[in-house]
Amino acid sequence: MWSAEEQEGVVANACLFAANTTNSVASRYDAVALDGTYYQKNGFISGGSTDLAKRARRWDDKAFHTLKARKEKLTEELKEMMKRTRKESDLTTLQSQIRGLETRVRYSVTDRDNIRNKSMANLEKEIARLEQELNRQDPLLKKLEEEMRAKEAQYEERELRATQERDRKRLEFENQKSRIVNRLEYERSKDTGENVRKWKKTVEDDEKELENLKQAEQAQMHSIDEQMQALEKLKSNKISKKQELDAAEESMGEIRKRLTAVQKEIASVQKALTALEARQEQRRQDRHSVFQTCKLEQIPLRLVRGNLEDLDATAQTDDGAGGDEVAASQASITKVYEREGHIEVDYSVLPDELTELDTPEEVKREGNRLNKEIADMQSHLQRIQAPNMRAMEKLDGVKERLKETDTEFENARKRAKKAKMAFEKVKRERHHKFTACFDQVSNRIDEIYKALTNNASAQAFLGPENPEEPYLEGLNYNCVAPGKRFQPMSNLSGGEKTVAALALLFAVHSLRTSLQPGECTISRVLTMDLSEVPEG
Repeated sequence: MWSAEEQEGVVANACLFAANTTNSVASRYDAVALDGTYYQKNGFISGGSTDLAKRARRWDDKAFHTLKARKEKLTEELKEMMKRTRKESDLTTLQSQIRGLETRVRYSVTDRDNIRNKSMANLEKEIARLEQELNRQDPLLKKLEEEMRAKEAQYEERELRATQERDRKRLEFENQKSRIVNRLEYERSKDTGENVRKWKKTVEDDEKELENLKQAEQAQMHSIDEQMQALEKLKSNKISKKQELDAAEESMGEIRKRLTAVQKEIASVQKALTALEARQEQRRQDRHSVFQTCKLEQIPLRLVRGNLEDLDATAQTDDGAGGDEVAASQASITKVYEREGHIEVDYSVLPDELTELDTPEEVKREGNRLNKEIADMQSHLQRIQAPNMRAMEKLDGVKERLKETDTEFENARKRAKKAKMAFEKVKRERHHKFTACFDQVSNRIDEIYKALTNNASAQAFLGPENPEEPYLEGLNYNCVAPGKRFQPMSNLSGGEKTVAALALLFAVHSLRTSLQPGECTISRVLTMDLSEVPEG
């Protein structure tokens, strides 16, 4: 039995009590601290409020697994919605076109019937009106008939005078012709026949040339008329094409707006997924630190599944890994998390007030309280001399190694995160460059295919098999030949396939056209390697 002074020494100075006990008592005893820490006589220390705070984090892991499952479900739903949205948009477009055509047919039939009825009624009214007008105009017609007879008489009298005048002039012309003939006979008698033949030939040649020029003029006028008609037709085609182009651009604008909204939604979902992954990574790191602390401090944990010895096996396996430093660190962290995922802690020993915490605020508040108690107990333990100094030295060394391990682990995690961010950046740049190239080619290919086939009904489509990451998979290229229905590319004829290939080639070439001869520097220096020329 101890004296009263010794008992007061236990309360006043635990370190002095431990020293006196070591010198005066032959055997050691097990002890339990106020925070629940169990000190065994063989030097082992276990239990305490630290264990309780670490066990309370199980609920964060449960929430993490729930969010992970929800993430996978949302990802699958997003893929299905993307496929369904593409199909629904095409179906909606076709249905709207069908409804529009049916409405147009219905309105056309109604307009035709209305116009027919109105036209018949209007024609009957017009006939009746014209008959009345004709009855009113009969006196006027008779008066006009009398006036016409008078004018005919005047015309006959005037024509008689004109006929007499023509006869007089004809007589004068005949007299003049006789004089000219006599003059020609006289000139012939003067041996001027050669000149006359020459001038006749010249006149005939000029007349032929004049006739040819008239025919050429008529041909040119006919060609000008045809070109004017073609020009008018081209102008009307230009107006209709411009209207179609405006409608297509308006439709493309709406599609781009919807695409921008979908891309923003995808970006927000990816941002949320990134935040969840970051929280998941932090939870994994915290869980790993807890297991490492329990392992190094030899804190016994009640486990439903798994064993803390697996952590040593993982560490030994990772020490032998080689290769790139970042890749090796990422692989090591992944293996550690996979091993720790098989470990399940038994929380059934926790009090009900700890297991019934629902909100994160309550868990945080209870954790702060337990951490404060742990800090108080640790400060109290620092004033107590350890029963086994060698064990404390070993514990300090283990804590130092734990700190170094945590530092290395944190550095590896930062390198892995940095590598992942660099990868995501390259991925975004790759997607942006591919999308810019693909959009320009897909926008130009239909126009080029129409120009090659010289038919506005021809169509060319270019679409990715994987809209999220189009560069990982192939592209779907389909063409609708003029006057034919849609069919796979393999069913097209050889000429149609050639035209489709040329359209794709020209569309890709339009992305970065070749330089013109005047836009680049042409070297005219001839360089020869004479070392390969045999001597002699």
